[in-house]
Amino acid sequence: MKKIVLTAAIVMAATSALGQSAAEKSGANSLVGVAPKTEDFVLEAATSDLFEIESSKLALNSTDPATKTFAEQMVKDHQKTSMELKQLIDSGKVKATLPTAMTEDQQEALNKLKGLKGEEFTEQYHSDQEDAHEDAVDLFKRYGEEGENADLKAWAAKTAPALEHHLQMAKDLNK
Repeated sequence: MKKIVLTAAIVMAATSALGQSAAEKSGANSLVGVAPKTEDFVLEAATSDLFEIESSKLALNSTDPATKTFAEQMVKDHQKTSMELKQLIDSGKVKATLPTAMTEDQQEALNKLKGLKGEEFTEQYHSDQEDAHEDAVDLFKRYGEEGENADLKAWAAKTAPALEHHLQMAKDLNK
């Protein structure tokens, strides 16, 4: 128990010392349940959508019907959330810059998927989707509970249940 408390204290100190953006990037905010800054949330939500859409487009060619159905749902749902986030920014309700590309890690994961075929592709896609949705659920819940922008906070809270459903679907595919 002392070890957990000490670890949390170190993480909180690092969060304070490094600033919220560095703490979000390192995962420290997630570990202690701290909401990301608005700019960090927008960046992570948008790049997550980009990855999930692009990787799911690759999976549309899958011969596995369950994977193909899941991929269709991911493309549709994440295009919708991307549009909603863009509308919040374009309306001026959220002051942030919408990224136009995935993170380097997401691009590497997508490139890896592009090189896989058959069962190897399916297994990697399923794993990537479960990981991406675990991160998204965490991100949206934290911002939906304690985010600094009221409009974005409401949107994150409203969107989180759909992401939780996606996560459960991804877990079911991984069984």
